[in-house]
Amino acid sequence: MGWSERKKGWVIVGVFCGLLALAIAAKIYLRVSAFSRHLYAVGGNEKAARLSGVPVIRVKIAVFAICGLLAALAGIVHAVQLNQGSPNDGIGYELDAIAAVVIGGTSLAGGRGSVAGTVAGALLLGVLNNILALNNIDSNIQLLIKGLVIVAAAALQRLRPAA
Repeated sequence: MGWSERKKGWVIVGVFCGLLALAIAAKIYLRVSAFSRHLYAVGGNEKAARLSGVPVIRVKIAVFAICGLLAALAGIVHAVQLNQGSPNDGIGYELDAIAAVVIGGTSLAGGRGSVAGTVAGALLLGVLNNILALNNIDSNIQLLIKGLVIVAAAALQRLRPAA
């Protein structure tokens, strides 16, 4: 194992620890801040949030800015893993992102979700991806299975009583 291989391993461990710390910080922030209450209000019912005095436009701009920042961070992590960057590398990850949050319990209708559930959904989806890839399942069948998982998770959310 060469020096660059050992260095790459430490970079991945560092990124994992950084993302874990980011998830913990996000969980804490979403429990104690007024912004998080505004975020859940806009996600649950935008019109009611606006009538309640929530600055809906500001909340949306902030959420899109945070999303862009985290997407850039994900691109950097992906480029570090592959030692290169390509604009076509992220194609198909949209389904994985949606599946991870739905499996984690986030409502597709909005207003409900958690950081811990999303992390658990991402881990579960990662295990599912690895199992399918290691068993040489066709990529089209993999997409079908992920879609079925999303539909099943959404159906289970509809059956779950509202909190």
